Amino acid sequence: MMKTRSITEVAKSFLDDCIPPDGIVCDFTMGTGHDTLWFSGLVPAGHVYAFDVQPLALERTRERLDTAGGCPNVTLILDSHEHFERYVGAPFDAGMFNLGYLPTSDRVLTTKAETSLAAVKKAVEHVKVGGTVVVVVYPGHPEGRREGELLTAFAASLDPKRFDATCYRLINVPDCPFVLAFQKRR
Repeated sequence: MMKTRSITEVAKSFLDDCIPPDGIVCDFTMGTGHDTLWFSGLVPAGHVYAFDVQPLALERTRERLDTAGGCPNVTLILDSHEHFERYVGAPFDAGMFNLGYLPTSDRVLTTKAETSLAAVKKAVEHVKVGGTVVVVVYPGHPEGRREGELLTAFAASLDPKRFDATCYRLINVPDCPFVLAFQKRR
């Protein structure tokens, strides 16, 4: 019998092979820091840039990293993922967006379709050749549904000579979270 994996485990599986130990990675939506900590362990000789607009997200992530013994290879940034290129100078190896709302907080505060789309477009252009950008979309609320529609249309519009765009989704559960993965072709 097949083991059931969470949607974030599936998303991370798209990244496993494209991140070198000295890589530069972006956690575009740090939330509570689970993905930030995971990235930190993947790039012991590299660097992680983690973004969020909510001070509570930075606080929770810092606590998680401190509990893990500290992660000197991580920079926490209080700014929108839409502005990542202000902080990440060179092309990066991989990135992950986990859209929606900050767990155990106000569900009214969510990522926004327009800024998420702008950030993903920039990320896909700035990722290194052979690198991957993964997006976890949560269409179970109105803004998440809009994000999913815009991002899926963007994925479908990409030049197949330059990018592979993958969608991992349960087709019999329309409001179930899904993954979009973008790999820049060699």
